[in-house]
Amino acid sequence: MEEARRRRREAAEYYRGQRVPERMEEALNALFPLRPGDLYGELANYLSKYSKAPIICKLVGRKVLDGVGQPTLEVEIYCTVKNYEQRICSTVMSCHSRIPENALPETIEADEKERNDSVNAAVEWVNESLNTMLRDLEPTDQCQVDKMLGEYFANKVEEKKEIQKQVEKEEEEEEEAEAILAVTSPPPSPASPPGKKKAAKAGKKLSVEERPIPPAEPAAPVLCGSLAIGGTSLAIAKAGATISHIPLYSHIALLKHDQSQLQEPPEEITLPLPMVTLLNCEKTSPSKLKLVKEVMLIPPVQLSLRQGIERILHIQKEMTRLLESPGKMPDPQPAESKKGKAQNPGKKGLPQFLKRISHLGCLTTGYDDVEQLLLVMQTACSNIGLQLGTDVYLAINCAAHELMDYDKGKYEILTGTFKSPDEMVAMYEELIDKFPFIIALIDPLRKEDREQWSNICCALGSKCYLIAEDAATCISKLKIDQNINTPMCSGVVLKYINQTKVSDLIELTGILNGQRRITMLGSPDGESSDDSLVDLAVGLGARFIKLGGLSRGERVTKYNRLLAIEEELAKNGNLRETKLEFVAFAEESQPENQPSDELPPPEQN
Repeated sequence: MEEARRRRREAAEYYRGQRVPERMEEALNALFPLRPGDLYGELANYLSKYSKAPIICKLVGRKVLDGVGQPTLEVEIYCTVKNYEQRICSTVMSCHSRIPENALPETIEADEKERNDSVNAAVEWVNESLNTMLRDLEPTDQCQVDKMLGEYFANKVEEKKEIQKQVEKEEEEEEEAEAILAVTSPPPSPASPPGKKKAAKAGKKLSVEERPIPPAEPAAPVLCGSLAIGGTSLAIAKAGATISHIPLYSHIALLKHDQSQLQEPPEEITLPLPMVTLLNCEKTSPSKLKLVKEVMLIPPVQLSLRQGIERILHIQKEMTRLLESPGKMPDPQPAESKKGKAQNPGKKGLPQFLKRISHLGCLTTGYDDVEQLLLVMQTACSNIGLQLGTDVYLAINCAAHELMDYDKGKYEILTGTFKSPDEMVAMYEELIDKFPFIIALIDPLRKEDREQWSNICCALGSKCYLIAEDAATCISKLKIDQNINTPMCSGVVLKYINQTKVSDLIELTGILNGQRRITMLGSPDGESSDDSLVDLAVGLGARFIKLGGLSRGERVTKYNRLLAIEEELAKNGNLRETKLEFVAFAEESQPENQPSDELPPPEQN
C-alpha cells in the first residue's frame, strides 16, 4: 500500500510539472467525480472522437422481390467501425416497367427475362467490381463515391458499344457473303413495274393540310446491370447518414447545400405535398380508350399532412361506397354548359367499378368520359361536407403518350374520337375552365409536341401545374450543359431508378430551382418497401411527392415515413410552411421577381 501511494505521489508531482492541454485537463476533472460504471462510458465516448473514421469494408448485393413480385436488387453496406465490421444499412431498388397496357404475352415474357438478367448482372457488379472499387472509402464522401460509380458505368457503356460494333461487323460480313452468292443466280423478274402505287400514296399524303407530327423519340436503352449504380449510391447515402447520426433527409439536405458533415442541418425544411392516387382508370374493354390514367388528390397546405391524409381517406371511403352501390346515389348533375347539358349522366350511369386494388394501391375504375368521373368525385366530396377546389384539390395524370395514333397523327382520347396536338391544348383549356379545382396536369402531351407544350403553358400556367413525367425522359439525358432537356413545363417528375445517383438528383434539383421549375419525386410502378424516396424528397426540397394510393404495404410504408418526418420536424421547430404558387409563362404576365398566383386558403370545417 505504501509503495502504491508513493508511486501515485510521484506521478502527480511529475504531471504537475508537465503542460497538460486544457481540453484534456477539463475532461479529466469532469471524469473524477463519476462512479466507475459511468466513468468507463464517458471515457469510451470521449476517446471514440479520436478513433479512425468508419470506412467501407464490404458491399453485398442480392436478388430480392419488389412489391409486385418482380426481381430487384438489394445492396447492403458493411463498414469498419472502431476496428469492428458492422452492417450499417441496406437499400432495395425500385423498378420501372415500360410495358404498356394490354401488352402481348410475348412482350411481357421478354420484359421479365430482361429484368431478371439485369438484376443478376447488378448483383454480380456489386459483389465483385464495386465491392473492390469502393473498399476503404468513407461512406460520408458521397461525391467521391458517385464520381467513381459514374466512371465505372461509363466504362461499362463503352464495353457494350464495342461488343455491339463487333456483332454488327460480323453481320455485315455475313451479308456480304450472301450477296456474293446471290450474284451467281439471276434476280426474279418483277410481276409489275414498281413505284407507281407508292408514288400515288406519297402524293396523297402530301395533299393532307395538317402538319405532320414529330415521330416518337426512341426509348433510352437501359444497360443490363445498371441497377447496381443507383442501388449502391443510395445505400452509401444511407450509410453516411447513419455514421453521422442524422436522418437521411438531413444528410441529403447537407449534401445539397454543400455543407460539411460537422455543421448543423438546415434550420427549416419544407415538406413535399403528397399527390395521393385515388383512382386508377383502366380500359373497360379491349377497344375502350381513356384520357385519364390516374386521378390524384392534393390536400390543402394549411392542413398538416396527417390531417390531409385523413381527409383523403374519408373521400376514398365515400368514393368506394358510391362505386359499389350505384343504385343508392343520385345522378351527378352536369355543369351548366352546352356540353354538360348534351350529356345525359342518367343514361350513362356511374363509372364501372372493377372491385380491385391496382398495383398503384388505389381503386380501379372505368368511365365513359372525363367529365362523368369528375362529377362523381364532386358528389362524393359533397356527401361528406367537402368541396373540391377549397378543401381538397385534384391532379390528373393524362399519360398522353399512350393515346397517340401514329397512323392518323392524332391522339385517340376515346374510341373513334381523335384530336390533334393543337386541339388537345384547346380541350385542356376548356377542362380547366370548367373544373378549376384541377391544379395539376401530368403529361398532357407527348414530349415531342414541344410547340404545344409552350402553348398550353402560356394558356394555363397561371392556373395549374403542367408537369412532365414521361415527357421528361430518363434522368441520365435530362441534363445538357446545365439545362434541362424537356419541353416548357412547370416542373419535372424525377424517379430514382437504374443508374440514377444521389448526386444526379441534387444537381438536377438545383438546375430546376434556378429555372423556376418545381421538383416532384415519383414512385415507380414496381415499388419496394424501402422508404428512402421520402427522405430524398424532403432533403431535396421537392414541391410534390407521388407515391400512389393509400393501400399496399410498399405504398403505405412511405406515407408513414412522411408522417414521421413531419412529426419530428414539428417537434424540433424545423418545419417550414408549404406554399403553392403557379408560374405565368406568357410574355405579358408578371416578371420573375414578382410573386406568382397562390391558391386560396381552404375553409376550416
